[in-house]
Amino acid sequence: MAQESPKNSAAEIPVTSNGEVDDSHEHGFNRDLKRSLPAGLGLSETQITSHGFDSTKEGVIEAGSFQGGQRTQTKSGPVILADEIKNPAMEKLELVRKWSLNTYKCTRQIISEKLGRGSRTVDLELEAQIDILRDNKKKYENILRLAQTLSTQLFQMVHTQRQLGDAFADLSLKSLELHEEFGYNADTQKLLAKNGETLLGAINFFIASVNTLVNKTIEDTLMTVKQYESARIEYDAYRTDLEELNLGPRDANTLPKIEQSQHLFQAHKEKYDKMRNDVSIKLKFLEENKVKVLHNQLVLFHNAIAAYFAGNQKQLEQTLKQFHIKLKTPGVDAPSWLEEQ
Repeated sequence: MAQESPKNSAAEIPVTSNGEVDDSHEHGFNRDLKRSLPAGLGLSETQITSHGFDSTKEGVIEAGSFQGGQRTQTKSGPVILADEIKNPAMEKLELVRKWSLNTYKCTRQIISEKLGRGSRTVDLELEAQIDILRDNKKKYENILRLAQTLSTQLFQMVHTQRQLGDAFADLSLKSLELHEEFGYNADTQKLLAKNGETLLGAINFFIASVNTLVNKTIEDTLMTVKQYESARIEYDAYRTDLEELNLGPRDANTLPKIEQSQHLFQAHKEKYDKMRNDVSIKLKFLEENKVKVLHNQLVLFHNAIAAYFAGNQKQLEQTLKQFHIKLKTPGVDAPSWLEEQ
């Protein structure tokens, strides 16, 4: 008696009347699985596909993002930032890059000029005027140092004469036999001290005026000259770059570089022309101002020295009045309005 083999539900494969595998159970399983998952949890939709036993392929599980029962796919791609969004750090980095490139070009130009390999733009007339100005500045500084030394020595001499006059005056009161002799010497030393103070005022006024001319007016012009020389170096550096690019091949890669170099060269040429014009104007005004200032100061110095050593006190005082110089005596208060009237 034949025994029926035990049935295993896991091994049963339903077949339709046409001999095809019935997958209605598979769809029902998937539908029940979907129902068992709560909606809106962002879980992935899972579909299990079975194949026949004669297939060499294994089961395939397809997954996708579950949003409202629809499957959506996430697309990845490059992120493009808007032009309006600018990063300050990137702007600073770009400024540093431009500064470094400009410094490199200028340094290379300076080294090539010192080695005699590079060419430089020279304005012969302007360069000659600048050399004369620098040479004159050194000479004026020497005159200024000597005048300051003379002022210091004269101050010490006036101080000594004043003390000597006081000593003579004291002895004239205590020595009856030499009263007149000590008195004459006391008056002479006090007069010399007074004239020395007047001369000292004229010399200090001369020093102050020359110091302003040398350390302010001429120095301001030389600062403009330094800016002009820096602009000249930049101009020559970018000119050399443009010449080297023009000597090379012209293709799709080099033409944008040549165009950019031409633009930079033109910008630095305009800056160089502007600075050269500024230097020319300042040199012209400086020469006119220098002649006027030094003329007055040299006349003052000469007249004051001549009147002092000639013993002409009236002429010495007249010289100070001519140049509107007011002496300030230490320890003496200003006169009251009654005394002035």
